[in-house]
Amino acid sequence: MSASNRPVRVRFAPSPTGYLHVGGARTAIYNYFFAKAMKGTFYLRIEDTDRKRYNEEALHDLLRDLRWLGLQWDEGPDCEGKVGPYFQSERLDIYAREIQKLLESGDAYYCFCSEERLQEVRAAQEKSGAVVTGYDRHCRDIPIEEARERIAHGEKAVIRFKVPETGITGFDDLIRGHIEYQNELLDDLVLIKRDQYPTYHFASVVDDHLMETSHVLRGDEWISSTPKHILLYKAFGWEPPVFCHLPVILAAGGGKLSKRKGAASVGDFRDLGYLPETLINFLALLGWNPGDDREVMSIQEMIDAFSLERINPKAVAFDEKKLQWMNGQHIHRCDDKFLADYLVKGLEAIDIKTSSFSEDYILAVVKQLKSRAHFLTDLPSMASYFFTVPKTFDEKAKSKNWGAGSRAIAQSVRKALEPLTEFNATSIEQAFHALTESSGLRLGDLVGAVRLAVSGVSAGPGLWEIFELLGKQNVLSRIENAEPLMEP
Repeated sequence: MSASNRPVRVRFAPSPTGYLHVGGARTAIYNYFFAKAMKGTFYLRIEDTDRKRYNEEALHDLLRDLRWLGLQWDEGPDCEGKVGPYFQSERLDIYAREIQKLLESGDAYYCFCSEERLQEVRAAQEKSGAVVTGYDRHCRDIPIEEARERIAHGEKAVIRFKVPETGITGFDDLIRGHIEYQNELLDDLVLIKRDQYPTYHFASVVDDHLMETSHVLRGDEWISSTPKHILLYKAFGWEPPVFCHLPVILAAGGGKLSKRKGAASVGDFRDLGYLPETLINFLALLGWNPGDDREVMSIQEMIDAFSLERINPKAVAFDEKKLQWMNGQHIHRCDDKFLADYLVKGLEAIDIKTSSFSEDYILAVVKQLKSRAHFLTDLPSMASYFFTVPKTFDEKAKSKNWGAGSRAIAQSVRKALEPLTEFNATSIEQAFHALTESSGLRLGDLVGAVRLAVSGVSAGPGLWEIFELLGKQNVLSRIENAEPLMEP
C-alpha cells in the first residue's frame, strides 16, 4: 500500500530543548487538523536523543502548552498506543536492531575520525572551494570485521550512512512539487553517535516507518535533509511517507521570528492574555486558507475546511496587530461562564474579593466588558470598579472632566437620579435627557464627570448600563464622595 493510500497517521515530534515556538505550534496544528479532517490518528513523539540539550522543564512546558492549545494527541506520552514507547530515549534497542541491518547490507559503516580531524577536513574543503560536506569518507571502506575488532579493543566510533556518490535523489513534496538533489552534494551522515544514541535523521526515519506514519508535515528547514531520508528508506526497502514541508514564519519586518522580534513562544502569548482558540486560528491562517474569505473561525470550522493542498509554500509574516484584533474577536465569541471564571481568578489575584457577588452579577459584568477586551488579562482591571469603590482616578480624565463647574454638574446629576424608583438603563437615560433640557447643558457635559466619579476611568461600557449594574445606592454614594475632588 502506498503512503498516500495508507490510513492517515501523522505526528508532532518536538525535541524538548526549549520553549514551544509558534512555528512548532503551527506544525502541530496542521498535523492535528489533518488527522481530524481525515479521521486519522495524531500522535506525539518526543525526540529526546540529544542528551546534552535535553531539558526536563522544557518537556513539562511543551506538554502543558500543547494541552493548553487543545491539541490532545491520540497516542503518545500519558496516552500509550500500539507503537510505543513514544520517547526516543526509550527506543534505543529498536535503533540498535535496525542499524545492524544497514551494517550487514553494507549501507552503513563505522567511522573512527576524531572531531579534530573532521574540523581539519571541513577547513580544507572550504579553503579549496570544493563542496563542503564536512567529511571526506575516510573510513568508508574499512571492512566491518576490522571495524568491530577495533571497537572491541576500546576505540570509539560513530556509524555513518553510505550515501551513493553519484546519481540523483528526488522526492515529491505535496505543496512544492518535485525536488531533486545530486547525491555527490550529500554527506555520509551520522546515524548513531558515539554515545550510542541515534541522530535525528536515523531515529526519525526508523520511527516514522515503525509508527506507520503516512504523512510527514514539518518545517521547510528539513527539505535539504529529506533526500538523505529517502535514501535511508530505500536502503531499508521501506515505502517513504508523503512529505509536506511547511512555509517559514517571518517576523513582521522580515527575518526570522524570535524572542527579540516579538513574543515567539506559546507560553508568552498565553501569559499575555490570548485565548488558545485565537492562537490556533491565527497560526493556521499563516500559510493556509479555507478557500473563502473567512478569518475568525472555530477550531471545528477550520478542521472541516482543512486540506494540505491549500497550504501555500511561500514564507509568511507574523502580524501581531492582526493577532491582537483576532483575540478581541474570539473573546467576543467566547463563553461567558469561561470568562467569568477567568475574571474571578484575576480579581482575586489583585486582592479584590468577589464572594459577596452573585454569579448572575458577575456574568452581567462579563457581558458588558467582553466586547471591549482585547486580551483576557484586560478583564480584571476593566472590571475592578464593578466590585470595589475606585480609590484612584485617571489623572488625564480629571483635568478634562473635573474642571470648573464640574461639582455643580455632578450634584445636579445626583439629584436627578435620586427620585428614580426604577433604576434601569431606560429610566437613567431618560433622567439624563430631562436634565439636558432643564439645564441647557449637552449630554456630553453631564456624562464625563459622573462616569469618572463612579468608575475612576473615562471609558468603558455604556454609562446607563454601568449605573444599572452598580445599583442606585452605589452610584449616588460614589458621585457624592467624589464631589469634593471636583472644581466648584
